[in-house]
Amino acid sequence: MTRRRLGQLEAEVLAALASAERPVATAELRDALPGAPAYTTVNTILFRLLGKGLVSRMREGRHFLYKLAVDESRLVADQMHDRLRVASDPPEVLARFVATLSRDEERTLRAILAEPRESVDSPAPSRSGTLT
Repeated sequence: MTRRRLGQLEAEVLAALASAERPVATAELRDALPGAPAYTTVNTILFRLLGKGLVSRMREGRHFLYKLAVDESRLVADQMHDRLRVASDPPEVLARFVATLSRDEERTLRAILAEPRESVDSPAPSRSGTLT
């Protein structure tokens, strides 16, 4: 079994919850994750994410169901900004990021940059060509 990078399992759990159409139980979530992590590991990650306010849970019978409690696009954007903020060379990080974009992603980014800036607190407009 290969070990994940620090925070990778949290990111995978958040992504799985974001793609779920309804709240899911730990066992369902575990089955959706690559590498078959242990049930207790997934439960621990969910408990940590709950403490961070990133997921919510509700009781259904004897089990809890979990769902994403934040907007996924804002969450990912905040994570990207946090990484950029602590980088020793932010322009180089941005350059490397842009170099890895597909043509569609680059086109989307150019269109976003050409638009007038919005307030940080305003919700992001829906876009047909989102970055992945």
